[in-house]
Amino acid sequence: MGIASRLDRLPVTRRHRYFVAVVGVATFFDLYDLFLAATISTVLTKEFGVTAETLKYVLASAFVGAFVGAVFLGRLADRLGRRRAFLLTLGLYSVFTLLGAFSTDVWMLVACRFIAGIGIGAELPVADAYLADLLPARARGRATAWAYTIGFCGVPAAGFLARALVGQEPLGIEGWRWLFVIGALGAAIVWGLRFTLPESPRWLASRGREAEADEIVRRLEESAPQPLPEPEPEPPAPEPVRASALLRPPWVRRTTMLYVFQLLQSFGYYGFGSLVPIVLAAKGFGLVSSLTFSALTFLGYPIGSALSVPIIERMERKWLIVASAAAMAVFGLAFGYATSGVLIAVFGFCYTAVSNVFSNAFHTYQGELFPTSLRGTAAGSAYALSRLATAAMPFVLLPVLQAAGATTMFAVVAAAMALLIVDVALLGPRTTGESLETIAARTSPG
Repeated sequence: MGIASRLDRLPVTRRHRYFVAVVGVATFFDLYDLFLAATISTVLTKEFGVTAETLKYVLASAFVGAFVGAVFLGRLADRLGRRRAFLLTLGLYSVFTLLGAFSTDVWMLVACRFIAGIGIGAELPVADAYLADLLPARARGRATAWAYTIGFCGVPAAGFLARALVGQEPLGIEGWRWLFVIGALGAAIVWGLRFTLPESPRWLASRGREAEADEIVRRLEESAPQPLPEPEPEPPAPEPVRASALLRPPWVRRTTMLYVFQLLQSFGYYGFGSLVPIVLAAKGFGLVSSLTFSALTFLGYPIGSALSVPIIERMERKWLIVASAAAMAVFGLAFGYATSGVLIAVFGFCYTAVSNVFSNAFHTYQGELFPTSLRGTAAGSAYALSRLATAAMPFVLLPVLQAAGATTMFAVVAAAMALLIVDVALLGPRTTGESLETIAARTSPG
């Protein structure tokens, strides 16, 4: 019996749930950090006298680092294993986020954010590849959605902690520095938990390490209710190939779809999340009010993620991405037009809620599209493009916001979402409920 077919016949066991929880807590701190700079951007303006021009570099630094990390460390997940890549990414993030808390000027903070971003950039695509490798086909989307629901609690946590600590000086240390310390120490604890995760059995089997893969799968089988169903026949796994295969048939169509998707989704997903406090300031709200509205808006991230759990296996993944992207365009425009505090909170919450149905669908989806030997590289390189695009967002969207206002800025976001819908609808394959090997065989040679 093949490793893949044995994994896919399993129900979701207690051990699976533990793996999902550890990955989810790790993504908590990654997402906490990604939204932190925007949340405290107005504070940094006062702390270091940051100008509007310099603020762009503060906002962009972690995302540029994330681009570098996704390109290089994502490939390491295919070459050295998912587990080693996990430990490296979280270690980088922990150390340099802690150093960032003790920044003496804005450029030291930018440098620390950049290096911490290298770890952040690889974390999510490696998590996508790992969960796709390990989870049974019938529960892959739902279990991944649970991992990200845990992770997205980090976004409102950043918002509410900023609301509580900004302007305060616990133990004589500025509140914004505590926000970085909390992120670093939490991630260090998760780094220790990561040692309890097994390597991906699919990755081990693809490297010829069948005995190690068999041992991990055997432990999973022992933790499942007995007797287990007979495994279904599986197509032969494609032979391991070099990363350059992503740009050649038969994979180039999927690569093109995913790369275009990741460039465009940055406008809607991180463009909104990174800039919402600045948008609120542009609408005339003060520091305390904008932090409060941001925190309320950010509640939509874990709630929307939880809402995706019951539907992610019932609706074909590509069409769920299309539907949620359309809803993001509508709620984004409504947020841009809104002027009252109540409407801003309502439309902001609705936007972030549907954006996390969108996010969970695409994180699951990008982990399903390619064979084991390319999975980490494909997810990492595509995610790298989204990090690079996100780093450009302050330079693209802030000038639009300053020159033409929030409504025009969100019209640009809506246009990007419309192009994304066309890309996925025309080029994206179906994946829901199918084994990774069946999805890969559909475009493999022969």
